[in-house]
Amino acid sequence: MSDTTLLLGGRIHSPAGPDVTAMAVIDGTVAWVGSDQVGRALHPDAEVVDLEGAFVTPAFVDAHVHATSTGLLLNGLDLTGCASLTEFLHALRDHVEEHPGALVWGHGWDETWWPERRPPTRSEIDSAAAGAAVYLSRIDVHSALVSSALVERAPLARGAEGWSQEGPLTRVAHHHARSAARESLSSAQRREAQLEFLRDVASKGVACVHECAGPDISGADDLADLLDVAAKGGLPEVVGYWGELGALERARELGVRGLGGDLFVDGAIGSRTAALHEPYTDDPSTSGVLYLDAQAVAEHLVECTRNGLQAGFHVIGDAGVAEVAEGFRRAAETVGVPALAGSRHRLEHLEMIDAEQAAELGRYGVAASVQPAFDAAWGGTEDMYARRLGTARGTRLNPFSQLAASGVLLAFGSDAPVTPVDPWRSVQAAVNHRTEGFGISPRAAFTAHTKGGWRAAGVNDGVTGTLVPGSPATYAVWDAGELVVAAPDSRVQRWSTDPRAGVPGLPDLSSGARLPRCLRTVLRGETIYVRHSDDDEGHDH
Repeated sequence: MSDTTLLLGGRIHSPAGPDVTAMAVIDGTVAWVGSDQVGRALHPDAEVVDLEGAFVTPAFVDAHVHATSTGLLLNGLDLTGCASLTEFLHALRDHVEEHPGALVWGHGWDETWWPERRPPTRSEIDSAAAGAAVYLSRIDVHSALVSSALVERAPLARGAEGWSQEGPLTRVAHHHARSAARESLSSAQRREAQLEFLRDVASKGVACVHECAGPDISGADDLADLLDVAAKGGLPEVVGYWGELGALERARELGVRGLGGDLFVDGAIGSRTAALHEPYTDDPSTSGVLYLDAQAVAEHLVECTRNGLQAGFHVIGDAGVAEVAEGFRRAAETVGVPALAGSRHRLEHLEMIDAEQAAELGRYGVAASVQPAFDAAWGGTEDMYARRLGTARGTRLNPFSQLAASGVLLAFGSDAPVTPVDPWRSVQAAVNHRTEGFGISPRAAFTAHTKGGWRAAGVNDGVTGTLVPGSPATYAVWDAGELVVAAPDSRVQRWSTDPRAGVPGLPDLSSGARLPRCLRTVLRGETIYVRHSDDDEGHDH
């Protein structure tokens, strides 16, 4: 058998040109791209794969996930589709009846969509749960509804910051409850959830994910297990991050890329825990919570820079962003801007940022791990951001064009299970931002979800995340319609099918357009997913 695989008869998305139809792969590396006829002549003994017109792109990278939580959702209680409080309680009751005696792990409720505009009380949860231990995280995972039975397993939650006798738990109380729920899972349950997650993302054309773990999120054992599962092969690569201050030894033990990910500077807007300069419009009694100040940020940046690790922080609100910016200033005074920029430190979410802050963070070489689906779900003048913050503030979030123009590296992700892993829809959301002028071009959005994800994880060879000779053969094959090129003229940004644009085309990403369906996902030459014609879900290989 030949050690060369020759893909023919497709549409290859390559910087080599807009009309590439063939690609040769040798030992997990792209060896050549070009036309079918030349490919056959150069590689006469190759194993040939007829693409039958399929579209081939670099595989996607999801730069922010929580694998176990998302995997549990695939087989657990998925509340994302609940349209009312009544529907929520029915779903909980039905799940408990189907799984008697088991911990209920659920996720995805969002009371801002419900006609009642309130979450259920603990009494209502207890009535539906019939004595079961219940942990149900809100869509943003910064608060949760719990049953009294789970509170008994988390006694430290009572009276802790964020405790509520009847409502959702937030802040420290939430962390105690989540830990108790997590510890109630067996190692077998956890590993099965991780496998479910990795198989599922492979079916979406994703070949690498960044797991954003931490002591308040998933635990060191969970991260170690996930890295071990992925290392066995046949699944997407996992780049690990551990969100804890002063944890250099733990970072070395786990083999993570950095001490970051969900290292919380603040919380989330939906749970009113993102730190704001001015109070929440729909609850003037609070301006959120700040978990880390500028000095703590600076010290962490300095320690990571000096030890060759990426630092990273979860930050959303404008007061949180201000603390982070000040922390970078202080760190730069200690280690210098070049050393800081060379470390490519990360900020997760980075939603409420102004032009001056973006320019400053660009100078510090920051990578912004952002989630376009957040804007699609909660942006605009009437949805959650505007309700929580008012229209003026609520329509200024996630300014992708501003970040990109300031030299901030964009890496797209889902924050799954907060939003689903759905990379083409994420690219589409970034192009069609709900605030005029905040979106970016299809080409820039696609790059942020492919090459940008590798760069944010420290892979700076210039070719990973593209399909050119010498790049890793990490790609996805898609059933896609006509390809188009975004070509600007003097007045508008328009779609064009003109090959004279000289750049490879992408699917139509306008709102409502049919998005590609994944047929195959390959990581460094190894097929990790293939869809069979008689199986709509496909199988991993």
